[in-house]
Amino acid sequence: MLIDLVPMTAGVSLADAEGFKKAAGGAPANVAVGISRLGGSAAFMGKVGADEFGYMLSNILKENNVDNSGMCFDENARTALAFVTLRSDGEREFMFYRNPSADMLLTKNELNVDLIKKASIFHYGSISLIEEPCRSAHLAATDIAKQAGCILSYDPNLRLPLWPSAEAARKGIMSIWNLADIIKVSEEEITFLTGGDDPYDDEVVMNKLYHSNLKLLLVTEGPAGCRYYTKEFKGKVAGIKADCVDTTGAGDSFVGSVLNSLASDPELFKNEKQLTWPSNLPMLVVLSLWKRKEPFLHYPQKKLSTKFLAKPRHDEI
Repeated sequence: MLIDLVPMTAGVSLADAEGFKKAAGGAPANVAVGISRLGGSAAFMGKVGADEFGYMLSNILKENNVDNSGMCFDENARTALAFVTLRSDGEREFMFYRNPSADMLLTKNELNVDLIKKASIFHYGSISLIEEPCRSAHLAATDIAKQAGCILSYDPNLRLPLWPSAEAARKGIMSIWNLADIIKVSEEEITFLTGGDDPYDDEVVMNKLYHSNLKLLLVTEGPAGCRYYTKEFKGKVAGIKADCVDTTGAGDSFVGSVLNSLASDPELFKNEKQLTWPSNLPMLVVLSLWKRKEPFLHYPQKKLSTKFLAKPRHDEI
């Protein structure tokens, strides 16, 4: 978990930005808040600095009904910062301040094993694989979750500037690929992971990214929607047209919605009709982010999602 510093004005470089607004960030935490706001139960495990930003992040999770008992505080390292450049089309670029930050220093001994074992779904990314001791903690936590019968959910969330090299990123991300039951990737990540193959080619996806233990593979296509792949069927759900302001947290909101539905119905991936329903919910969350320019904290609650889906039009929320 970290602090995102987002320019007050989109379409300018970091150097030209007149000011920044701080926001809670970090993909797994975004997913946890998204689940909680949709009525689900979520917990977060990680490490922040024993500083004002770290305590702020912990309190924000608590305020959003996310169990923060798995958080650790490091007395010798600061909470990570990320400056986020917003392009005019709403897409982002990141500049990170770590070297090392507290999140990189989580150890196996600091894992809340009981909290992991209570979960029905264990969700993770790839950034925690970059450096020790966090990498070993990540692998240990995944093993505990798998042994406990959790569904393993993986969103690589590629952030190339954090890796030593592109090859190290590709190798690191794929090193745990075959452990996951559910994987969400973007079209850009498919191109990267396959060495430049067409991300829209179903054969590329199935032959290079789908593995025998995988229950569901989701491919997000930004405003175009998403594709889904299982052993029995595949298809696509179209996106919802909206004026894009900021895509920060959009993919995490998508994951949170799908996982929230999956927690209620673990067999969801076997029913194509039911599977496509929760894919509409993330679009509502993304629209909410775009309209309000507030990542993380303005994921809508379940009652707003239900109301939105019942409307014939959805230009505004």
